[in-house]
Amino acid sequence: MIEMNNFIQDLIKENNLEVNKKIHTRFPPEPNGYLHIGHAKAICINFEIAKKFGGVCNLRMDDTNPTKENFEYVENIKKDVKWLGYDWEDRFYYASDYFEKMFEIACDLIKKNLAYVCGLSSEEMKKNRGNLTDPAVSPFRDRSINENLDLFNRMKNGEFSDGSMTLRAKINLNSGNFNLRDPVLYRIDRSYHYRTGNKWCIYPMYDYAHPIEDILENITHSLCSLEFENHRPLYDWVVNNINLESKPKQIEFARLNLEYTVMSKRKLKLLVDNNLVSGWDDPRMPTISGLRNRGYTPEAIRNFCEKIGVSKSVSTVEYSFLEHCLREDLNLKAQRVMAVLNPVKLVITNYPEDKVEKLEIKNNPNNILDGKRKISFSKELYIEKDDFSESPSKKFYRLFENNLVRLKSAYVIKCVGFKKDNNNDLREIYAEYLPETKSGSESSNIKVKSTIHWVDSKTAITREIRLYNNLFLSAVPENFLGNINKNSLEILKNCKLEKCLANAKYGKSYQFMRTGYFCLDSKNNYVFNKAVSLKQKF
Repeated sequence: MIEMNNFIQDLIKENNLEVNKKIHTRFPPEPNGYLHIGHAKAICINFEIAKKFGGVCNLRMDDTNPTKENFEYVENIKKDVKWLGYDWEDRFYYASDYFEKMFEIACDLIKKNLAYVCGLSSEEMKKNRGNLTDPAVSPFRDRSINENLDLFNRMKNGEFSDGSMTLRAKINLNSGNFNLRDPVLYRIDRSYHYRTGNKWCIYPMYDYAHPIEDILENITHSLCSLEFENHRPLYDWVVNNINLESKPKQIEFARLNLEYTVMSKRKLKLLVDNNLVSGWDDPRMPTISGLRNRGYTPEAIRNFCEKIGVSKSVSTVEYSFLEHCLREDLNLKAQRVMAVLNPVKLVITNYPEDKVEKLEIKNNPNNILDGKRKISFSKELYIEKDDFSESPSKKFYRLFENNLVRLKSAYVIKCVGFKKDNNNDLREIYAEYLPETKSGSESSNIKVKSTIHWVDSKTAITREIRLYNNLFLSAVPENFLGNINKNSLEILKNCKLEKCLANAKYGKSYQFMRTGYFCLDSKNNYVFNKAVSLKQKF
């Protein structure tokens, strides 16, 4: 269990003075896109706070905007929350389930003379909003209760055009908090709703609907991001002016800002719609499904959310810290395998032509319970081109003519030559092996300055490897569509991998020795995505 020790806990302890009061939270995303890492923070906070106090947390689709919502987003949200390790059991709800009740409550507000139908268009409303010295103005504020009830029912029945009328709360046109200057509660919109179809042509605004949803679900604490702090008086106004007993409290926390990303479903959708990424689950995206496809684990994301903490202070977290949390998790989990991303053939000239040897290698040196496996070794291998130099510098300790290196878990070899093609590209490297230096043997302790990885050419499989960099050039991408890093994806087509990776499963991570952590792509079994390098780059 994550230890969410923070100011929210303290406030709950102070406010929850009733005996045996059960804490009840909710995670209420709008199904208008895929969830991102910022939502992961909110998920962890809501579910873990409830767990901390022995309470429960609901999952709710806040679907009051028919123009942007659909079932694809609903199903993906459910999938992401479960993947992160949280379960809402039978507490799954839709805001659209409450449309009838919300309408009844709106009629009650009209009867209390706390709401009225306004004929100002959105543009006219902006012009009449006033400023810090002048109050807002609405010429329709003094309509009678009966007239307002009649007009509101006619709005519901579709007698007026979209945008021609709204239902507004009657609060305070002179309030210093502009959210209280008679905010809109309902608007006319004939858009098709993915659940209710064409049943409704009026839809509640978020600031009106959300507190009612919380009340109907007996939510005790509505935990939300800091941008809703100025909306809290309106939340409380709704809570205090409707005839329902539950009185939830809204508490705000700073949302997650992460370098080299954008935290907006609207902006992320633009990336998808403009084909700047391959989809919502593109490994460069900060979506939960994108991070999953890149090789992130739920444990790494939950630990990240725990370590960045919960506060009221707005800050931006370095992307490298998210990567650190992944390395920390995968270090004990990921099987070590050998993969050559930029291969060149290594021919061991003195190794028998027909011999294939089985060598033993540890699956994970940091976890003895992962055991060992057998790998094949023969006359022809693949190694990285970068592990050879024709003209080595003083600090280059890998392969060059007459130098000794160790092949991982195999033998020490001595480079004796190389061959290039007509384009001056390196084609083959030649070496002799020292039979007495087999790893684990008494004579294996011969001193060399470098160990390199390899794969056997007889059993190697060929796969595509995708290397990812930041999607944006700037840490804080203001003009995000104009800040795309065109080198954020590098595709390597002819990589040679250890045979065991032919049976790789999606969702399992592997450490490619000396390179980084990788996982199988969600859509293509012949593609591996790089999650993170082995060491942080400075």
